[in-house]
Amino acid sequence: MRLLVTSALPYANGDIHLGHLAGAYLPADIYVRYHRLKGNDVIHICGTDEHGVPVTISADKEKKSPQEIVDHYYRSIKEAFTGFGIHFDNFSRTSLQAHHRLAQDFFLRIYEKGYIYEQEIEQYYCQKCKRFLPDRYVVGKCPRCATDGAKGDQCENCGRWLEPFELINPRCLICDEIPQRRGTKHWYFKLSTFQEQLRDWIDSKTDWKEHVLAFVNGWLKEGLQDRPITRDMSWGVPVPLEVAQGKVLYVWFDAPIGYISSTKEWAEQKNDPEKWKPYWCDKDTRIIHFIGKDNIVFHALIWPAMLMAYGDFALPSDIPANQFLTLEGDKLSTSKGHAIWLPDYLKEFDADSLRYALTRNAPEIRDADFTWRDFQAWHNNELADILGNFVNRTLTFIQKYYNGMVPTASSYTEQDNKILQILKAGPSSIGSKIESFEFKNALQDLMKIAQQANRYFDHEEPWVTRRTNPLTCERTMFVCMKIVTTLAVLSEPFLPFTAEKIKRMINYIPQSWDDSGSPQVAASVNPPQILFKKIDDAVIDAQISKLKGSEISIEEFEKVKLKTAKIIEAQAVEGSKTLIRCMVEVGSGKKQIVAGVGKYYKPDELVGKTVVIVENLKPAKIKGVLSQGMLLAAVTDGDIVILTTDRATPSGSAVQ
Repeated sequence: MRLLVTSALPYANGDIHLGHLAGAYLPADIYVRYHRLKGNDVIHICGTDEHGVPVTISADKEKKSPQEIVDHYYRSIKEAFTGFGIHFDNFSRTSLQAHHRLAQDFFLRIYEKGYIYEQEIEQYYCQKCKRFLPDRYVVGKCPRCATDGAKGDQCENCGRWLEPFELINPRCLICDEIPQRRGTKHWYFKLSTFQEQLRDWIDSKTDWKEHVLAFVNGWLKEGLQDRPITRDMSWGVPVPLEVAQGKVLYVWFDAPIGYISSTKEWAEQKNDPEKWKPYWCDKDTRIIHFIGKDNIVFHALIWPAMLMAYGDFALPSDIPANQFLTLEGDKLSTSKGHAIWLPDYLKEFDADSLRYALTRNAPEIRDADFTWRDFQAWHNNELADILGNFVNRTLTFIQKYYNGMVPTASSYTEQDNKILQILKAGPSSIGSKIESFEFKNALQDLMKIAQQANRYFDHEEPWVTRRTNPLTCERTMFVCMKIVTTLAVLSEPFLPFTAEKIKRMINYIPQSWDDSGSPQVAASVNPPQILFKKIDDAVIDAQISKLKGSEISIEEFEKVKLKTAKIIEAQAVEGSKTLIRCMVEVGSGKKQIVAGVGKYYKPDELVGKTVVIVENLKPAKIKGVLSQGMLLAAVTDGDIVILTTDRATPSGSAVQ
């Protein structure tokens, strides 16, 4: 089987957040990792979308050139994907000249076939900015749902595809001026010509997700309209016509071509420039586009129509778009700061914890909501207490009582055979769900194996049979090692970092996905490590507080009791490079506070300082050490400076 998997090209004007991951990137990575383990021929293609209005808007706001913006975010996005375990065979850029040439070739071939025509139109012009306004530079009230802030190409609230003139009370996004209509010329793609061809193609996709088909059929029922594919801008792929000076290709014509240009770049890096062709031109190749809900119309109608118009290329086999992910009950909003950015997340937590949470709560058929409390509960109660617990208790037992040498068994009991049968069925049951894009259900099947494994361990009581029946104990631990080995393989698509840790601990013998149901077990294991450390309430409280915004009422502020305190003892928290346990004197009382200042202060440097603390913070355990308050510090240029008083002040004084 040959598969070409793509993930939607992220705009290079900002970092990746949870909504992006849940829609286009994590599901694709799970799917690709599974097929690699199956031994199938699969490549995962992506890259940054570096043209279009979002980039120029960011450049205008930051007073930088578009190239500076895309250079920065290309690096940042690529690093974040790597840190999260998203592997691409090629991660390209649409600003590369190779992409420009291919996009221009697409335009010219479709133009020469008569599927592109020019038309005089009116467009909004901002007199203050002295330029025609691309659609996303025009904002106003949506005519369909009445949401203010809808952009001139699409309303993010209801998903309707718009034209700038449809907006109620339009204004310039940059300067807020009311724009004027002026005449200009643009080139249009004859999308309407492909109405029936697209209808027949969509009718053949009976196994696509229901909401994807419903969305597409709604557009087809209304009747497809020709779409403009050029813009009055200087940033983008220049339109390759002498009469189109100053025009660039519209980003939604240019961007999907990036899938092909990225694949061609991959082939060149393999020193086989023609290697890309079977993936795009062979009708037997399965092409899977992973996208979010807001990209359905472009990938399921416009892009296939472009491929039909150009000729030579295979059409997408499936477009398993996910629904939307909300955050703590509200829509993700980058402008309002209501988002969890991947680079920020990776500074605080392990990648696999979020991979697990987003898969467990994937918006596959309906919108889903991410909350920090759910994240904490799933990490602690499922990853740590179920999966991590079984692996740790098995390896610890073998290390302690067998000196790390794995016992063997020549026969099995009925109870052994039951759990071994569960293992044998695992690759097929989990694999079939992954192939159907049911990643949430596939993950549940994986965790059911871990749950059954813990029950088996408890039922067999090896801590008892070690003394009463050593052969039974050996057989039990051999079966447990089979389970751990199977889990190391089956967990890899979902939890690649965890799977790698398990494999190192068990001296993993490489085997395929299908073979993992009856796995080969190594002769020895290495000392076990804790896979998942529990996440404390205080850590989650801090994350929740970040989402509540920067403005608070005076009533809310008055609830915070700030007082001076004198540090009388300080010592490093065992096992941590950053935490220091401080005993502070607050008036006549004492409190213990754990502060993350170990990189900037030595414990003996803190003793004697009069500092400012939050006295009435709810006590919490941090790395197992009770903290009864918070020490205040300023953060500047990556440095931390503890807030102290500028003159002698009695401890316990109120700070106002």
